[in-house]
Amino acid sequence: MTAPAALSAAIGTYPRTRALKEGGVASGLIRLDFAGFPVISRAFAPMVRELRFDVSEMAIATFLQARAVGRPIVLLPVVLAARFQQSAMLCRADSDIRGPADLAGRRIGVRAYSQTTGMWIRGIVAEEGGPPPSASRWITFEDAHVQGIADPAWAERAAPGQDMMAMLRAGELDAVIVGNDVPDDPGLRTVFPDPAAAAQAFWARHRIVPVNHMLTVKRELAEARPELVAEILRMARASAAPVPPGEHGAPPDTRAALRPVIGLALNYMAAQDMLPRPLTVDEVWAGLPDGVE
Repeated sequence: MTAPAALSAAIGTYPRTRALKEGGVASGLIRLDFAGFPVISRAFAPMVRELRFDVSEMAIATFLQARAVGRPIVLLPVVLAARFQQSAMLCRADSDIRGPADLAGRRIGVRAYSQTTGMWIRGIVAEEGGPPPSASRWITFEDAHVQGIADPAWAERAAPGQDMMAMLRAGELDAVIVGNDVPDDPGLRTVFPDPAAAAQAFWARHRIVPVNHMLTVKRELAEARPELVAEILRMARASAAPVPPGEHGAPPDTRAALRPVIGLALNYMAAQDMLPRPLTVDEVWAGLPDGVE
């Protein structure tokens, strides 16, 4: 009997991945050897730059930039993290910012201009009557995960050693974009006055939930062992708990269901000067083995 193929993997632990990571989805073809990353975003640059893993979670903005510069990575139609974004943009409680329309000329901190949450929020701000990205000052703290991706002219780097949240509390920034973990601080509030209402308005416009993280594999694996990629898809989909009827959740894990999400992300990124060249939705899925939907 042939032993299962050992594949290196970097995947965070969520309700949608817990069974996969804890051995709740059996496979006779694959054994996934998971690398330890307390913060899964730290795996993205090694995957993009070094192809360190056979299978890796990746932020959608990072993947789209990687595809645009030709990195040999293939996107799988598996959503690992998706959420409405409006609660991730914060200002001080005593700020005179009353909503997205007040962001013109403001200093806005974000870990990296390429951060996926920042991409979604900038697009939503523009749709909500706020300024285009070029009308604000974007203060960043890291480079893009994808080597060679430059920030636009309206982004600048904070001084070494600066802390984004400390700068906000000190009034050195007017607003910030955080990630999944929103601090519980009475001295801060959301820029969107009612994030839930803003999320519902976004849903009414687009009928999608913004996707943050998806699953990728090395192109070499997809080309040489397409049957293993099919098995990875089966396992990931078996691990994901279905969304109850009537609830907003990650789109179904198919290319057709994800097309509107990918298309909107591409439109937002083009408007925000995040892509070195235009991409089509069909290009995004290049490299998937035949028969994968």
